[in-house]
Amino acid sequence: MRQELMSLPKGLAEDVSRNLVMVAQLIDEDPEKAYEYSRVALRLASRVAAVREAAGFAAYATQKYSEALAEFRAARRMSGGVELWPVMADCERGLNRPERALAMAGEPETQKLDKAGQVEMRLVAAGARRDLGQLDAAIVTLQSPELASSAVHPWTARLRYAYADALLAAGREREAREWFAKALEADKDGATDASDRLAEMDGVEFVDAFDEDEVDEDSDRGDVVDVDVDVDGDDDEDDDFDEDDSDDSVGDKS
Repeated sequence: MRQELMSLPKGLAEDVSRNLVMVAQLIDEDPEKAYEYSRVALRLASRVAAVREAAGFAAYATQKYSEALAEFRAARRMSGGVELWPVMADCERGLNRPERALAMAGEPETQKLDKAGQVEMRLVAAGARRDLGQLDAAIVTLQSPELASSAVHPWTARLRYAYADALLAAGREREAREWFAKALEADKDGATDASDRLAEMDGVEFVDAFDEDEVDEDSDRGDVVDVDVDVDGDDDEDDDFDEDDSDDSVGDKS
């Protein structure tokens, strides 16, 4: 990307770079804001492949699949690479065209992908099968040497998770639990919610430490209750004291 930006005038390159940095920083936490920055970069340098790619991912993150697909196609024409092939196929799924996604999985471009790209393509193809209601075919699609391998790669947790989810959808609960556990074992970065799925299957429920409704009710009644105590058997005001309400906090989502 840096080499592409170097072809731009210095000031323009700096402006584009700043916007692309913001896209990268915000795309997970605030995709709408990331999308806004991507549009600025696109207006400034639409002939730079890295800008078109960033704009594509920002549109994809906000589920603007038609726009994302157009940007990915433009970036691919400029760069000549195939690494965007899986996400382009997933855009077809987002546009309710799973058949096109499956057709792309069978194109020669898939064979040119690196191992990570081929796994992504397999995940997209399995998803397309599920879109079509073909659960058994989705399960078979995910069965591969990468799934069977005990080695852990950046994509291992997601592959195992997708397999477990497909098994569960097909009613194969025992196998699904086994693969959710394997996904959790490989998920060092929290890329999936495998732990939650396992807990759900085991009937484990998580409860908030504080029940906000009860706390609100207590605050409505007041924080302090005045209690008059007649210690000496008379009504001397000096003998009165304030007793703290013991209901101020309630100890009880995953």
